[in-house]
Amino acid sequence: MKLVIVGGVAGGMSCAARARRLDEGAEIIVLERGEHVSFANCGLPYYVGGEIDERERLLVQTPGSLRDSLNLDVRTGHEVTALDADAKELTVRTATGEERIGYDALVLAPGARAVRPPIPGLDSPRVTTLRTVEDAVGLRELVERGAGHAVVLGAGFIGVEAAEALTLAGVRTSLVELGDHVLPPLDTEQARLVTDELVRIGVEVHTAVAAREIIPGAQGDTVVLSDGRRLPADLIILATGNRPDTAVFERAGLACERGALLVDATGSTSVPGVWAVGDATLSIDPVTGAGRPVALAGPANRAGRLVADWILRPAGARELPPPLGTAIVRVGGLTAALTGANRDALDRAGVPATTIHLHPNQHAGYFPGASQIHLSVHLDPTSGRILGAQAVGRDGVDKRIDVLATAIRAGMSVSDLIDLDLAYAPPYGQAKDAVNLAGMVGSNVVEGVLTLWDARDLDEVRAKALILDVRTDAEVATGIIPGAVHIPHTRLRDRLGEVREVAAGRPVRVMCASGVRSAIAHRILVQSGFDSASLSGGMLSLRAFLGDRAPGILRSAQKKEQMIS
Repeated sequence: MKLVIVGGVAGGMSCAARARRLDEGAEIIVLERGEHVSFANCGLPYYVGGEIDERERLLVQTPGSLRDSLNLDVRTGHEVTALDADAKELTVRTATGEERIGYDALVLAPGARAVRPPIPGLDSPRVTTLRTVEDAVGLRELVERGAGHAVVLGAGFIGVEAAEALTLAGVRTSLVELGDHVLPPLDTEQARLVTDELVRIGVEVHTAVAAREIIPGAQGDTVVLSDGRRLPADLIILATGNRPDTAVFERAGLACERGALLVDATGSTSVPGVWAVGDATLSIDPVTGAGRPVALAGPANRAGRLVADWILRPAGARELPPPLGTAIVRVGGLTAALTGANRDALDRAGVPATTIHLHPNQHAGYFPGASQIHLSVHLDPTSGRILGAQAVGRDGVDKRIDVLATAIRAGMSVSDLIDLDLAYAPPYGQAKDAVNLAGMVGSNVVEGVLTLWDARDLDEVRAKALILDVRTDAEVATGIIPGAVHIPHTRLRDRLGEVREVAAGRPVRVMCASGVRSAIAHRILVQSGFDSASLSGGMLSLRAFLGDRAPGILRSAQKKEQMIS
């Protein structure tokens, strides 16, 4: 067996290592066009910022170490320029010329290339990506030489990590995002929390705006935004997304969709004897059914291992599971993480969904250091199937999202979360963990015990319903929705007649700070004959959803003309 793998790093090297463990006699060749075949690409931003101190720590394996430990023939500086699938032969460009390499089985792990938008001046020497060890080393040198201003174009995961790293290293950094908010995979209300933290640590955030032009200068460049603002830049990081690097293989006749290689559940492409893994492949979203590349190291590593099984031990091989897209990022003192589908993806796919928002502490409130986790879970309101989840907080976010990712993969319903037996002690969690609480709230929704309204529906609710704010006087003094009626939930039972009079037959939409007290009020109202619903996540989620619009919508409670005192 002669196995040739195009591309190293996550998918390619995982496949090569597994193949060697399965077949000591196979000839295994890895072709990598770059200098490094196995490096910690997820660690690059942290090297730029100085948290990873030595360049060598980024190098996981070298061709020499892979030869010694696994007897792999790893060839760096080898770029595949053509594939003849009929002849089972690759054309490869090397430093010494062109050569042809045949194969019995071929695995493609070419990864992706950075998207280069048509911005005049993008060829400035101050513009770089953050995809290779060389990129990170060059940026680190600029930081250490005293770069004063940086502009990061694109606020996806790499862009946000780069902006954080540069800012913490003392570089004044502007982050520019074409979309409505940073970290587009996050829902609006969760992304707002990340934006606030970026601003807190010193990042200048520009959203819903594009870079129109880069003007090179002798001492520094100027990035001109589409709204006319001009940003000084000693360095510019291009993080506007990636595109599957598949042109060579598409020309060879392999089926692609939007540039991504089409593979089946075994990792096989449309050409017999050719498999593909990683960023260059099209994955099917297991929630929405939409096809999209998933540029994450975990799925690529796992796919590489499974494809090696299909090549060398197919009788016992398992199918490649469609990745959920579970991801996590640190932003200053916050952590943001997600798994499964977000709200936009669900809406685009026409998947019915209800979103529950919770704001529980990450551990017992009486134990020092308690802080909130802002958790949202998307679920099918009829079956209770968990469709996705997101969380932002200072501690404990990774644990909860990992549990929810496991629950989605296992096909659990939201009610099943109630019964999960999770580790508890005051420094680590609560007797009712955030995940258990999500199960309880979600189960109430599915069973009809709780009906929710969402911050996205605020305009419609204001037009058609009575909003009942059941917070305390002190809380309401910080801001209230104009036209809302204020009755603390502890007084509601004695004042239902007033609510009925003011509602005048309209539905009643209840709200509090986080959704706990409004759920209590909702049960009182429903059992008294009202058409009621509780605001998911309360004022915390509403303010986060409104973002910069909140001061213009919420009014001081000192103006009580339409409020019941």
